[in-house]
Amino acid sequence: MASRDSEFLKNFWIPSYMLVPESAAESSQIARGNGPKCPVLVFANSKSGGQLGGDLLKTYRALLNEKQVFDLGEEAPEKVLSRVYANLERLKVQGDQLATGIMESLRLIVAGGDGTAGWLLGVVCDLKLSHPPPIATVPLGTGNNLPFAFGWGKKNPGTNEHSVKSFLDQVMKAKEMKIDNWHILMRMRIPKEGPCDPIAPLELPHSLHAFHRVSETDEQNIEGYHTFRGGFWNYFSMGMDAQISYAFHSERKLHPEKFKNQLVNQTTYARLGCTQGWFLAPLFHPPSRNIAHVVKVQIMKRNGQWEDLQIPSSIRSIVCLNLPSFSGGLNPWGTPTRRQQRQNDWTRPYVDDGLIEVVGFRDAWHGLALLGPNGHGTRLAQARRIGFVFHKGATDHTYMRIDGEPWKQPLPIDDDTVVVEISHHGQVNMLATHECKSKSVHDPSTHYNDDAEEDDSSNGDSLADEFRKFGAADTFKIPDEFVKSNKNPE
Repeated sequence: MASRDSEFLKNFWIPSYMLVPESAAESSQIARGNGPKCPVLVFANSKSGGQLGGDLLKTYRALLNEKQVFDLGEEAPEKVLSRVYANLERLKVQGDQLATGIMESLRLIVAGGDGTAGWLLGVVCDLKLSHPPPIATVPLGTGNNLPFAFGWGKKNPGTNEHSVKSFLDQVMKAKEMKIDNWHILMRMRIPKEGPCDPIAPLELPHSLHAFHRVSETDEQNIEGYHTFRGGFWNYFSMGMDAQISYAFHSERKLHPEKFKNQLVNQTTYARLGCTQGWFLAPLFHPPSRNIAHVVKVQIMKRNGQWEDLQIPSSIRSIVCLNLPSFSGGLNPWGTPTRRQQRQNDWTRPYVDDGLIEVVGFRDAWHGLALLGPNGHGTRLAQARRIGFVFHKGATDHTYMRIDGEPWKQPLPIDDDTVVVEISHHGQVNMLATHECKSKSVHDPSTHYNDDAEEDDSSNGDSLADEFRKFGAADTFKIPDEFVKSNKNPE
């Protein structure tokens, strides 16, 4: 049994000299022929999932070379990957065939919440590696939307050797799937007074990695303006859902001892939804804060032309969705019928089609529709690009969220408008199990069954229905034509 386990683990083992710069290769390591079938680097957030992150680190280090397992609390992934890839490139130039094979077949495992997974995805995109490795995600967070979308589950996993070996076996058998990478850029004139930097919930570590001010030397920087940029792979949201997420992260930072397991976290999230007024939004959330009263929304469809998107006045939260997994694995877009697709010029949603789905919610009760068969939010649009123009003086702040990482965004109220744009920017490689719910344009095995016509008319709301309601219970540029059309006249 021990011998069989040892042979299995060799599929993932990376020799130390591949990982530590300037170290010498041992003859026994070089003699391993073609090397590991599925070499992996493991990144774990030791603070995720209560004690689960730390326990996973111990188990992976016991089973693999401890030098290929990294604690994100001790070393940032950009430093690790830069060092490892530089060493592999050096060995490759020296004629080391094993180094070449590892570079071409390397896979990454990241254990943490959606924010941690997004952090690693962003780093891989930013580094522009010669062979960008695909990424498998271990669900250690509260929502675990990214792992669930690719078949890795949404419940926190076991941390014993058997569980880790089972996960490694899934990683070796997993298929690669490209997903769209979306960038967000926000620009505002420097206000006469007061800060406009994103406010993370008590300095949560990864929020400002996902969304931050550009440097003075960045090509996006414009004198006299604050410019912020970020990236996401699953969703961007704005409004009450982001506000509740902000409250949750703030409380977890203040009282980490109370957030030891996934069930407690989810219960706390539901409680905050009540105390923040999400279930009684018409009473606790003034209409002046609803999306339509705060921002003007424009979209660019497949024809490449900007057009206004009408937002129903009752919508308090808007979600721009790339993957079919939100709020713990729910799908806000659902499955429109073929008739609805024809009427609205929609296509079937894929994770690599260069389109993003835009969905609105009135309140928590509207969100609960997702739990029913064929449930969905208010489908607003499919778009290649989305622009938000905040009405001058409409509000002094808003709440935003990227892949589980929320922040409070101050807005100037005494000067120019604030422009936010979401734009497609390349793709990144993910690892998916063969049972994953995400669908790829390039993978026929994941395509929709057009013979089955879904009927979701009894769940959620169409855009037309919404308008009939009254008081319902981290390298792209904003196109010149978009900026010019939304600047105030001098």
